[in-house]
Amino acid sequence: MASASLLKSSPVLDKSEWVKGQTLRQPSVSVVRCLPNAPSPLTIRAGSYADELVKTAKIVASPGRGILAMDESNATCGKRLASIGLENTEANRQAYRTLLVTAPGLGNYISGAILFEETLYQSTTDGKKIVDVLVEQKIVPGIKVDKGLVPLAGSNNESWCQGLDGLASRTAAYYQQGARFAKWRAVVSIPNGPTELAVKEAAWGLARYAAIAQDNGLVPIVEPEILLDGEHGIERTFEVAKKVWAEVFFYLAENNVLFEGILLKPSMVTPGAECKERNTPQQIADYTLKLLQRRIPPAVPGIMFLSGGQSEVEATLNLNAMNQSPNPWHVSFSYARALQNTCLKTWGGRPENVKAAQEALLIRAKANSLAQLGKYTGEGESEEAKKGMFVKGYVY
Repeated sequence: MASASLLKSSPVLDKSEWVKGQTLRQPSVSVVRCLPNAPSPLTIRAGSYADELVKTAKIVASPGRGILAMDESNATCGKRLASIGLENTEANRQAYRTLLVTAPGLGNYISGAILFEETLYQSTTDGKKIVDVLVEQKIVPGIKVDKGLVPLAGSNNESWCQGLDGLASRTAAYYQQGARFAKWRAVVSIPNGPTELAVKEAAWGLARYAAIAQDNGLVPIVEPEILLDGEHGIERTFEVAKKVWAEVFFYLAENNVLFEGILLKPSMVTPGAECKERNTPQQIADYTLKLLQRRIPPAVPGIMFLSGGQSEVEATLNLNAMNQSPNPWHVSFSYARALQNTCLKTWGGRPENVKAAQEALLIRAKANSLAQLGKYTGEGESEEAKKGMFVKGYVY
């Protein structure tokens, strides 16, 4: 039980203990000059979590497995529950999350689960801590740490992601609660530009978050989402993504982020959702892999794609196409709706449907596991799984 040992064997140190006597990560060209026999005035932090970060990232990026994104905020979870006629109460959210994490054998296909803060501290309906249930399933618990999108002043109606204030203390607390990786989502809108200001703001925020998360023992999932909104073709998405990813990795390097201890959660290179010309899975794979090869260092262990409103089947087909030949990285998935949509509708809020809903979740998880291995065929998929889930102007 690799992830279980990882979660339980890592000592939790008081900040005053692990900071004392350590050294801050500095660029290799830096020189700190001290007077003879005088103590350094600078208390510097070393990569005290470096080995653990690398190990965690490799576990999450393990063959045939990917991430279940179940970190919807309470408001977003409320929208999902409303779609099946349920009230947005903590009890209903708890019941649904219990259904997800207790699906038998889920860990065969899922290596990590991104949680909302409420869920990280929540128990199942049977009173067992959700974190403990995940560890028993050999699934690494993760945590959404950003505080959402707000308007970016001076931009073309674009947004920026808030949440850096207090992030160090929050990530330290999440580590103590059992989380071992984190997620921060920044977005770029093609119809609104994107402006250089919005791209740089997204990249800088992701880099600062990543550095802070690593300092506190959490593998940062770096998520520069390029929204599906728009009528643009795949070439335009490709050009924008090249710019965005170049900025992101430039600022990650500037902030001394350990590339071996991160995971990337990007959008696939697809045309805008309202583009009349559609592309095949092979074309999407060709563009996306070409982008990865030009922008992503091989040191990054895992590329965990988001689905971004694609149908369940579409997201799986595209992932499968990208895994038809060997890649320098683990190319996998970090899906929310593309794993949960059929499961949620099958459940419908009824206790007698829990088993059937869990089976629907396992079908999707297994399909994407096969896609990560390049062995998905698409046979026997339901009509529900083929329905698109794009929502124009979708607010996460």
